[in-house]
Amino acid sequence: MKVLSADFVTSAAAGGRTDGIPADGLGHIALAGRSNVGKSTLLNALVRRKLARTSAAPGKTRLANIFRLTVEGGPGGPGRWGLYLVDLPGYGYARGGPDSVQELAAVAAAYFASRDAGLGSGPESRIPDPDRERGNRATLLLVDSRHPGLDSDVRAHRWLSSVGAAPSIVATKVDKLSRSERVRNLRELERVFGSAPLPVSATGGEGLDELWRLIAQVARGNRL
Repeated sequence: MKVLSADFVTSAAAGGRTDGIPADGLGHIALAGRSNVGKSTLLNALVRRKLARTSAAPGKTRLANIFRLTVEGGPGGPGRWGLYLVDLPGYGYARGGPDSVQELAAVAAAYFASRDAGLGSGPESRIPDPDRERGNRATLLLVDSRHPGLDSDVRAHRWLSSVGAAPSIVATKVDKLSRSERVRNLRELERVFGSAPLPVSATGGEGLDELWRLIAQVARGNRL
């Protein structure tokens, strides 16, 4: 598999215009998670280049940033295919206090609202078939494998499910766990969220192939 291109498309902000959010039939994979869970680092590891800006200060991302990828081959067989990766603003910490926390939640809400409304722009824009759209969109909820069952993660999972974006759980930073911690924490995450998490390490590369398989299954029309 080769990522041929990875380009920034647009950003969505709370209360801002959403008619620029792509609705051209390509799959959308949204990444949600706490501010220090490593979303941007994982996104960069997936595309093998510096695409999303990482920061030592949590709560830095204040927009839903959308990137378009063109991929050759990979899970599902040969051929060229495209998708959008959506880096949602982190929760659990926000610079600026409670008002900023509400703002970040509103940014995510704006993105999911635009999805449901079928908004888009450009000559290929259309009002999507809701059944088809549900099939080629997915949300990944990234949780820190070192801290299973945090209240903020549980609340995020509940909220995402309430807006029709029932997320798949991705457990980050598994390279920082001992063998016994890994077994215990992954089992706890499965208990809390009701499904087995996918363990990944952005630095070591573990789980990235399996994550690409999940992404391709959505973006390529469940052809795996």
